[in-house]
Amino acid sequence: MKIVVTSGKRKTATARAVIKPGKGRVRINSVPVEIHQPELARMKIMEPLIIAKELAEKVDIEVKTWGGGFMAQAEAARTAIARALLEFSGDEELRKAFLEYDRTLLVNDVRRKLPKIQGGRGARARRQTSYR
Repeated sequence: MKIVVTSGKRKTATARAVIKPGKGRVRINSVPVEIHQPELARMKIMEPLIIAKELAEKVDIEVKTWGGGFMAQAEAARTAIARALLEFSGDEELRKAFLEYDRTLLVNDVRRKLPKIQGGRGARARRQTSYR
């Protein structure tokens, strides 16, 4: 029995996907993806499954996410799912389809928040100076 474990990251969120032959069940933190809330996050997670079509119906995927916010977790989960599907199938056509749709399906998003700097309220904002 072939089992593949992959991971995905976005900001401070991390996701680990375990894929094995099955009936097409997908669970995110033990919740079926069909009832995962909010809907926008569910749609993000479903993207690699829709692109993979028949392959997604032949495997069970269990995803565990932690850290970050709900959208960062959703994007980390979709990266982990896409990598798992690709590694499980070894199909070059699927790889091209993923990259053509969105590069972040296979490549982690490395962007991070800028740290706050002294002299202002945030990373870029500064206190105004008066000359009068």
